[in-house]
Amino acid sequence: MDVFGKLTAHDFGEVHFKADKSTQLRAIVAIHDSRLGPALGGCRFIEYDTDDAAFIDALRLARGMTYKAALAGLPHGGGKSVIIRPKQRFDRVALFRAFGRFINDLRGHYITAEDSGTGLEDMEIIRGQTKWVTGIDPTHGGSGDPSPFTALGVRRGIEACVKFKLGKADLQGVHVAVQGVGHVGYHLCRELHASGAKLTVADVDKLKSERARREFGAAITDINTIAETDCDVFAPCALGAGLNDDTIPHLRAPIVAGAANNQLAEVRHGEDLHARGILYAPDYAINAGGLVNVAQEVKGYDAKLAREGTLKIYDTIWDICERSKRLGAPTHKVADILVEEKLGASARA
Repeated sequence: MDVFGKLTAHDFGEVHFKADKSTQLRAIVAIHDSRLGPALGGCRFIEYDTDDAAFIDALRLARGMTYKAALAGLPHGGGKSVIIRPKQRFDRVALFRAFGRFINDLRGHYITAEDSGTGLEDMEIIRGQTKWVTGIDPTHGGSGDPSPFTALGVRRGIEACVKFKLGKADLQGVHVAVQGVGHVGYHLCRELHASGAKLTVADVDKLKSERARREFGAAITDINTIAETDCDVFAPCALGAGLNDDTIPHLRAPIVAGAANNQLAEVRHGEDLHARGILYAPDYAINAGGLVNVAQEVKGYDAKLAREGTLKIYDTIWDICERSKRLGAPTHKVADILVEEKLGASARA
């Protein structure tokens, strides 16, 4: 791995590695920026083909968290942790205890939370080893699963996009194709259904798609072709890099707005969307609700403040859309400029 070359390319920061042979723990904590405060970001626990792939994922995700926190006005920097899921049988409790000790050794420089492959139970295990964890059980002063807040923020962002692009004041009858109906995708479907939207869904797990059909009347399509759905909004809610050279030419939706992180496979794909006249809601701007929610735990959880902060995502997306139109610039570039302004101001303060 060209470690320092990749750090330079992603404008980092610092990275911490941990290996624990007894539990098979192989973990990476990437801290992109801490000018606004201690780094806050989730822990991803999935299989990776190579260590290099895990390293790059951690870097990309951590950078996204810096931008997400800054745009949401949170007093936190951006960080992310990745645990490479063992291919052999392993003791999950022992592994996450070891990870908790690793987090504790960083002394609050990085605060963890759940992400793909982790959940409330894992955060509770980590809590037994360190106080630098969020998304814990409400009985222990936490807020529980942040997915509903992420979904709420995405729904508000979709509402802003629909009004800006389509001129519709609400989501009644708006057709949304949701790619991935796991934790966040499921809750987003619930939000959209309650708002009167028409749903088409796809997931690698057909049982999850079937649940959305049963509970929300969603039509089901194939995960490999859902991006081609003729709809009003395409909502990527699976893993990243879904907007790429293969999918963008086949998009038939005038709006792309979803919960997935790092949706653009490369920065240039934001340019491609803009050139095609597709309104793209930058992922770190629209999916910040979960982060807004868990950030409240750091200073004492307040559900009312968490909800109020999440609802403001509508205003953030609207502002980005307006500036994009005024400047004739892609939305992802406008969002980046807004973040750099905030980070620059903090450095001068």
